Formats: sequence, C-alpha cells, structure tokens
Amino acid sequence: MARKAAIITGSATGVGAATARMLAGKGWNVAINYTKSQKEAGEVSAACEKLGADTIVVRADVASDADCRRLVDEAVKKFGRLDAVVNSAGTTKFVNHRDLEGLSAEDFARIFAVNATGPYLMARAAAPHLKKSGKAAIVNVSSLGGLRGSGSSIAYGASKAALNALTMSLGRVLGPEIRVNAVCPAFIQGRWLRDNLGEELYEQMKKQAEANNPLKMAPTPDDVAAHIVWLIEGAHLMTGQIISIDAGQSIAGPTGHTPAKKPEAAAAR
Repeated sequence: MARKAAIITGSATGVGAATARMLAGKGWNVAINYTKSQKEAGEVSAACEKLGADTIVVRADVASDADCRRLVDEAVKKFGRLDAVVNSAGTTKFVNHRDLEGLSAEDFARIFAVNATGPYLMARAAAPHLKKSGKAAIVNVSSLGGLRGSGSSIAYGASKAALNALTMSLGRVLGPEIRVNAVCPAFIQGRWLRDNLGEELYEQMKKQAEANNPLKMAPTPDDVAAHIVWLIEGAHLMTGQIISIDAGQSIAGPTGHTPAKKPEAAAAR
C-alpha cells in the first residue's frame, strides 16, 4: 500500500512501455495494458519487476467501456489503490490527407473510439479511485497533429484534437483531487512508425523532423515518458494543459528579416 500505483494503457510498446518502466524505477506499481502485443506486455512487466515494482498485465480494449472498468477494477484489486492513469493507447490508419476516400466511416469511428472515447472511458472508470488518492493525475498522450490538423490521417489529427478538448474539460471537472494534462509529441522515434512507414520513409521523415525544429531533435519514447512522469509527480499547479513535446517544431518557421546594420538613430542611443 505504500507504493503508488498507475495504469498505463497501450503500455506493451512505445511511449506507454517507456512510461511504465520509468514509473517502476521511481517506486511505482504499474498495470500494463495491451490488446495484441501479449509477448511485449510480458517483457515490459518483467522489466518493471526487476526495478522493484509489482505489476499486473491486463488485456483490454480501451474502446470498450466494460474493458476499461475491468482494467481499473483489476488494478485496484491488485494494488489496493490508484494514483495515476496514463492514456497512451492509440490507433490510426495511414492515409494521405488529400485522399478523402481513403478513410471509411468505420475507420473514423474506430480511430475516435480508441484515441478520444477511450481516454474518457478510462477517466470515468478511474475517477472514484483516483479521488481517494487526493493528489492524483491523468496524462493523455495526444499529438502535435491534434494542434495542427496533421498526422497520419485526417481522422487521427481530429481525434487528437478531440482528446485535447477532453483534457481541458476533465481538468475543469475533476479538480482539485485529480489533475489532467496532455502531452503532444511530434515525430517519435521507434518501431511503430518504422513498421508503418517502412525503413526508407521513416529515415527520411526522421531527418526532416530533426532539421525542421529549433532543437534539431526527434523525441524518443523515453523523452516523452520523462515529461509524462513529471506531469504525474510534479507540475502540481498544472491542470487542463496541452503541452507540445516537439523540440520546438510547433514554433519553427521564418524568423523575419534582420537588417545587416542598425539604423543610425538606434546606433546613436
């Protein structure tokens, strides 16, 4: 009971897995969630237990209200408490934004169900337990695409924009016991994008991402996880905030013309 407990959805791989390992290393017990990647979920669980954490692995689809409630119930039964939820589960379909026929109504519905409805269902199921913690946190893993209408498809960008609005709404209604914030990464290095884009396009987009932001970096899952953990353990005055984790990509662009010489009047001051 002394160790705090967190549920991280979509934590078999990527940002979710990195967050689970990082919280485990900081003394948290963690619930690992997956839908398809059973083997990877087991590996993350084993890594967290080596760091001293108690874990539980639960297969659940966050688009299902019943699954979300079961995931929360199993975690609370295992750990006796719940102090944080990280909504990292996500899905998409890679479709050029100009290809309006590339997304079916079913595609749109599924992407929204996982990326926007799922975090709502998880927050609703977890809220009574999080409130008992007194200083709990929910962190939603959004995307820069939700701020810019970009990303792997129109449906993906729109679903993340909805998640950002949800974050603000939940931050407003769940305080003071629960803080709710979102992180918006840009291009994230790792297997998920590499597998979906192919090696050549992945490397091309990685180089482009690094070249087009002020810090000349492309975030890794560990980079994003570090900000998530900070939002959970620190950031005590922050709620309803949408935070870009993009090495400055959201502010990249022309800086304007700087004269070669200062005007004489200015130079005389």
